[in-house]
Amino acid sequence: MRPALATLLLLLMVLSSSFLEPAIASVENGPTVPLPGSCESKCGVRCSKTGYQKRCFKYCMICCNECKCVPSGTYGNKSECPCYRDKKNSKGTSKCP
Repeated sequence: MRPALATLLLLLMVLSSSFLEPAIASVENGPTVPLPGSCESKCGVRCSKTGYQKRCFKYCMICCNECKCVPSGTYGNKSECPCYRDKKNSKGTSKCP
């Protein structure tokens, strides 16, 4: 029984390494998700001058995670990130600050 278990573990290790290689290659070609901490820092800047910082930060983080970008500055510049600009809430107004 032990040789079969060892063989199974070895087979699983080989298979997992073959799946890991394409994942590493896709990261080298450019990340598809924001880097850890990048949304926090960008949204911190974006929401730094608002009177509703917690709410601004919450919605900015949602938009950043979905769109993978945040416009520069504290207001406007939404043309830099069309996904961020085009997100609408249930009332039809801009979801992203």
